[in-house]
Amino acid sequence: MGTILDFEKPIMEIEKKIEELKQMSIDSGIDSTKEIETFMQQAEEYKKELYEKLKPSQKLQIARHPERPNFLDFVNGICTDFIELHGDRQGMDDRAIIGGIARLDGKPVMVIGTMKGKSTKENLEYNFGMPQPQGYRKALRLMKHANKFNMPIITIIDTPGAYPGISAEETGQGVAIATNLRDMAKLTVPVIAIVSGEGCSGGALGLAVADRVYLLEHAYYTVISPEGCASILWRDAAKAPEAAEALKITAPDLLKFGIIDGEIKEPVGGAHHDYQRMCDEMKTVIKDALSELSLLSKDELKTYRYNKFRKMGAFLEG
Repeated sequence: MGTILDFEKPIMEIEKKIEELKQMSIDSGIDSTKEIETFMQQAEEYKKELYEKLKPSQKLQIARHPERPNFLDFVNGICTDFIELHGDRQGMDDRAIIGGIARLDGKPVMVIGTMKGKSTKENLEYNFGMPQPQGYRKALRLMKHANKFNMPIITIIDTPGAYPGISAEETGQGVAIATNLRDMAKLTVPVIAIVSGEGCSGGALGLAVADRVYLLEHAYYTVISPEGCASILWRDAAKAPEAAEALKITAPDLLKFGIIDGEIKEPVGGAHHDYQRMCDEMKTVIKDALSELSLLSKDELKTYRYNKFRKMGAFLEG
């Protein structure tokens, strides 16, 4: 059955009752098809309504779901002929960021993203999706390669943030992210960024200076994790739900503020319920965006991207 979140338990109870009714119908020989169909329809309506009205703290749980598709799941579902490219050319290869060349409907693209595992062993290999400086340097190397050969760039982001350890600070974490921000702004090819799960702080922004930034329906994008925010403001990480509400981290609010360009709908219950359908939705959005961006010249792309980020934010004076 997989991992069940707290707010999903009523749905599980309804589905359990439906299964019991089906079994009773078989055991008794009484045809209960109409009753079962009615209950199933009511369950689907309830489920749809539940997921349409989730609180930010509940979307947070879905974004962090252990069975949520990761970077390679999306790449394999959207692209073909993926060839991973390794290393930052300074002697290191951060597994928390993976990238390479692939084909999108036969056309070459560069796909880069943060990688999470689905088991303890995989999470240790990918450092729980928290990149170190060498990961950002590798990502920028691949972006410059794509820029040289006129390939669109697609980034898929799911990270709780850049790795905060001493080793990352010693090897220039802040500089690596800042360099990415600066040099991504100068790229002359279309850049599309999709936050597929967690999009926290500079760790996410280091791959998200893009012409189009999209957020999956149950993903979130924020300057700090709700737990971190609650710890700072109230000295209590348990107040994370209140922080999640105040931070405005979900797609509807981010669209209002102009931080993102669109929301990508997920299958009912979240992306982990139907990988291929989620990939199909993402692919459609990517193709539409590339069609629009391909009409812009290199200089127009840079100007568009620069203005997009410059106009973010609201200011009160006086």
